[in-house]
Amino acid sequence: MDKQNSMNKENEIVLSKDEAQFVQADEVLTDTKFETKQISFIHDAFRRFAQNKGSVIAGIIIMFLLTFSIVTPFFSGHDGKTTEEYYAYCAPKNVLFEGTGFWDGTEVSDMPIQEFVMNYESNRVVSVEKKDKNETNLNSYYTVRRDTYIKGYAYKSFQESEFDEIVAYDAKQTDDKDKILAPLVDYSTYVDAAFPGTDAASSTLRKNIKNVYLQNAYISYQITSKSQPVYNYDNTGDVIIDETTHAVSLNYIYKTDTEGNYVYYTKSGDAGAYSYSCRVNFDNYYVFVNGEAPLYVLGSDNLGRDIMTRLALGGRLSLLLGIVVSAINFIIGAIYGAIEGYYGGKVDLVMERISEILSEVPTTIIFVLFNWYLKDKIPTIWLLFFAFIFVGWLGTASTVRMQFYRFKNQEYVLAARTLGAKDSRLIVKHIFPNALGTVVTSSVLMIPGVIFSESSLTYLKIIDLASAGITSIGTMLSDGKSSFPAYPNLIIWPALFISLLMICFNVFGNGLRDAFNPTLRGSEE
Repeated sequence: MDKQNSMNKENEIVLSKDEAQFVQADEVLTDTKFETKQISFIHDAFRRFAQNKGSVIAGIIIMFLLTFSIVTPFFSGHDGKTTEEYYAYCAPKNVLFEGTGFWDGTEVSDMPIQEFVMNYESNRVVSVEKKDKNETNLNSYYTVRRDTYIKGYAYKSFQESEFDEIVAYDAKQTDDKDKILAPLVDYSTYVDAAFPGTDAASSTLRKNIKNVYLQNAYISYQITSKSQPVYNYDNTGDVIIDETTHAVSLNYIYKTDTEGNYVYYTKSGDAGAYSYSCRVNFDNYYVFVNGEAPLYVLGSDNLGRDIMTRLALGGRLSLLLGIVVSAINFIIGAIYGAIEGYYGGKVDLVMERISEILSEVPTTIIFVLFNWYLKDKIPTIWLLFFAFIFVGWLGTASTVRMQFYRFKNQEYVLAARTLGAKDSRLIVKHIFPNALGTVVTSSVLMIPGVIFSESSLTYLKIIDLASAGITSIGTMLSDGKSSFPAYPNLIIWPALFISLLMICFNVFGNGLRDAFNPTLRGSEE
């Protein structure tokens, strides 16, 4: 030990008094100014939120759905409300995939069709997928891919002014296939000539077949011994004349005047206000009215309404309802819960009993009661707003109350109170920011909850928005459920939309919770 001490003494540096000098003896020392820019709480929160990739992606998807809902109705070419039943159940169509068999407005027939129907279907058959041939053509079956946008003929009535416009339009068409008006079918003469019998059975058969003709604007029927006609063409498009099946020539099919010209309309009413009943090529008529052929990017529903436009309108309603309701509930709940948690005691006791009473009322009962007593007094959409806000703030109030009890006795709050901070400053400046992370998360997660509740209520018809002419995701799901097996796109698109909203808002809300929680600041570094 002595040896070690002696070695340490030898290594010591000894300075004399004259050799020692004060450092910065002539300078005044102050704190060094921060060279970096000060970061606010909000700025820091969003910086940390941006580091959460999942939440950022969820936010981008939400923004895309929001943009889709706002922009689509202005550019889709449809209003989403006008029904066109003749174009019901059209398949999704995108002009970029024309002729590919995918997303081009075609569909494979769910049931094979017989040989004698093939010629009738030829104008809309794109390709034959499968043929089960029999020795007799009549019993051969085809599975075909059809263009769902080619509809053919229909009966329509026009006022005199529109009829004159159609006549002028047809006069400009060089190809008969592009014209709107088609000759009327002389079904009465046609049927009487096919079944000239005077017995009761023939009379009943003629009556039944005439009723079929009254409902169907297609032409060139071949009448069989059955109670309804079937379709049959030859290569030129004329009816096949068959003595066995009583089919007759075209002279009996179309109505003609005394000079042998085809008749295209029947006129009724008074001079200057005539009504014209016509048989029209509906595909050409649609082009005449709208300026272009029909196009439904996501298909059309059972009433011929554009699914994409309706989806955007429904998404717009759901997002608006969810965001506005959540914001109002956030404000009410934050104020209510802050007062409860900060003051405590009797104030908290009374306010908490009020919250417990309201929370015990079933939400569905609230909506039913609002619907029964207010649906004739206020618009349905306002009814939804009031019903959601009536008890929707309770969850936020409870969360804020618990967070205030957690933080109000912390040292920094006591120090601020000691320095003379007022209650309002303590609540807003010192306690609430620390509770903000949890509160924001619950508020953001309230949005998908409101959207899901609205969809459920309208799907179950507890709240009937359809009768008010309002489109929502729930009404779309309700309208499409009966057609789901045959037309799944009526359900798939609204279901996908609401699923994305629910998932993305949950992921987005979790990201906001982590970003706005001050206790997690710096934990990612």
